[in-house]
Formats: sequence, structure tokens, C-alpha cells
Amino acid sequence: MPEAAIDLAPFRVSICGLGEMAEHEGAGITHLVSILDPDWPVPTACAAIVPPRRVEFRFHDIIDPVPGHVPPRIGDVEKLLAFGRTIEAGAHVLVHCHAGQSRSTAAAVVLLSQACPALSPEAAFAAVLRMRARAWPNLRILEFGDGLLQRRGAIIAAAGNCYRQGLDRDPLLMQALLDGGRGREITAALGR
Repeated sequence: MPEAAIDLAPFRVSICGLGEMAEHEGAGITHLVSILDPDWPVPTACAAIVPPRRVEFRFHDIIDPVPGHVPPRIGDVEKLLAFGRTIEAGAHVLVHCHAGQSRSTAAAVVLLSQACPALSPEAAFAAVLRMRARAWPNLRILEFGDGLLQRRGAIIAAAGNCYRQGLDRDPLLMQALLDGGRGREITAALGR
């Protein structure tokens, strides 16, 4: 059974990982944001929704450049926001990445922030966390979204609380994230 969708925007948003996509069949999904590693095959579950109602991104889940990896770029977030502007009221958007934890949750926060300018970043993160308790939104995507939406650091500041909750749930996560080059997210979590 898929987790509940976010109903704060004029459209519904659901988030999942690759292994959960089949659970969303029959859930009235009208639009798809597909975030895949550059060499990952297109999941067969994506075939039901075709462009322009489907947008695909190809980058790794990293926040700083790593040799041999493709980071999210500002052009990716510009493309996400352009796609968001085409989503009509009443639509149901599924945002997926590999695990439904980092890239997809960051994309959902950015989409919600654009669709609901009066919604505080804290409320956007709270909604995503209610749906995906293990959310750890990709900071690089959030940084680009914050800048493009002219939020003056508000989205990034609110991310710190989301990261703190993640560390409270799983204190061992800190070392894994540090080892994985995600130290800037840990810094945000610790409020430094």
C-alpha cells in the first residue's frame, strides 16, 4: 500500500522509491517525476505516463562534485520547476528516485514551495516527513530550488530541522553520511 499523498498544493504529490512504483498503479497518478542514476534503465512502470506528463532526470545522489559521478545541476532544478508550472489543479504527481529518500524528497519540497508560495518551508518539510519519515532531502537540489524560487535561504534553513529529525531517528546515519560526502547536510542538522 503506498504512503499517503501530500495534499497541500493544487495537486497531490506522492513519493516513492523504485521498489514501490508498482504500489502506485491504480492510484490515479497523472504526472511523473523520474529521477534515476545516469546509467540506470528506465523502469517499466514509467511507461504508462508519457511526456509531457513525465519528466526524467539523470544524476547521482550527491551534493558536491565527485569524480565519475554526475551531480544535480541548476538546469535540472530549472527543468523541474518548468515541469511544475505545467501541472494542473487536481493532478496527482508521483516523484520517485532510487530509494524515495533523498532526490525525490528534495524535488517534492521544491515543487511544493513553487506551487504554494505562501507555504512555509517548515510546513513543506513537515508534509514530506509525514509521508516519508526517512526523508533526507538532497541539499544541492534544495540549494538550487531556494535560489531559483528566491527564498533567500529559508528552504535551506528549514532543511536543518529535517536532517536533525533523521539523526534523532538513526544516530548511526551521521557517520555513513559523512563517509558518503554529505557533511554539509550534517552541518545543517547541527545548526552550524
